[in-house]
Amino acid sequence: GKAPDTRSYQKQPLVQAVGEANFVLMEMTPKEGVVPAPGTRIYIGSGSRDIIDHVNHRIEYPELSNSAKLELPYQIQSIVLDNEARFVRYFNEAGPITTRMHALELLPGIGKKLMWAVLNERKKGAFKGFADLMERVKGLHYPEKLIAKRVEDELVDDRIKYRVFTTAPRMR
Repeated sequence: GKAPDTRSYQKQPLVQAVGEANFVLMEMTPKEGVVPAPGTRIYIGSGSRDIIDHVNHRIEYPELSNSAKLELPYQIQSIVLDNEARFVRYFNEAGPITTRMHALELLPGIGKKLMWAVLNERKKGAFKGFADLMERVKGLHYPEKLIAKRVEDELVDDRIKYRVFTTAPRMR
């Protein structure tokens, strides 16, 4: 985190957020008098912003506050569920990374056996959603949680070799 600052009169409220597209962790300054509730979707693109004044900078996982670290897994899972088609496409299109490893094996809980079950069902037809995926592949429970866990692992570990859903951390 940041070093403690003794100038309390200069402290500004901060908002810590995770981006929907690439799961980028950011620190932002809200507009005067606005206090967004945890889990609120916030627009930060160009044009008029209702809640955020400006984005301060990109942050790393260790810089998150304790409450933000606790809230992060739920927000990631919420983003995954809101963008179901994007993540189901991963199951439909994922290919081999090396001759011995498949991209599906990067998800926690998916080994060789479950990977082959997904690939064999995929040959019969593309998956339409998480419910279809769970119904057709026996042994695969809550794929949205597997994806959310993988995203969280990628955010926590800055030395992870294969990044599937997040962007690489900023260079130091």
